[in-house]
Amino acid sequence: MYAYLEGDLTYKSPSLLYLQANGVGYELNITLQTYGKIQDLEKCRLYTHVQIREDAWVLYGFADEAERTTFRLLLGISGVGAATARIILSSLTPAELERIIATDDGRSLEKIKGIGAKTAQRILLELKGKLVVDKNTTQNQGFTHNTTEEDALFALVNLGINRAVADSAIKKIKDSSSLSVEDLIKQALRVL
Repeated sequence: MYAYLEGDLTYKSPSLLYLQANGVGYELNITLQTYGKIQDLEKCRLYTHVQIREDAWVLYGFADEAERTTFRLLLGISGVGAATARIILSSLTPAELERIIATDDGRSLEKIKGIGAKTAQRILLELKGKLVVDKNTTQNQGFTHNTTEEDALFALVNLGINRAVADSAIKKIKDSSSLSVEDLIKQALRVL
């Protein structure tokens, strides 16, 4: 429906942003990978995926086409919905997921919240040979600021994790104040 949206970023959080394009403000759900790439930008282009449900139209935004393609491939797997696909892509880059699939490393997938042994095996089986990521893609590092833990907590809650559980996971991480929001959320997802 929409290939991409390009415009001004009027609001950004680790899991959600508002993008204004031609006078219309779009709410897009994003992954931590995307947040890490756009957090310092005022304008950007996000590749989109539209999910139409009975009760809502939901837009997902991605900083690059590889992440969107991976998201769509994950949605095609039985037992993996949009929320789970977003958590997977918040924990792993498409290149990391490709490596996990190439090495049949189901244990790494099982460490992600919402992924059990059966779902991990389904992902490995169904994405084998389908996921090809450009090796030249570079990762942007997030920056640390005073509200890192609050931003991480907000993002985890928006990903569907109970606030008390998310807060407990963040507190278990040593030296959390020295981590970026993105890294803190990744580690919290692994703790869960």
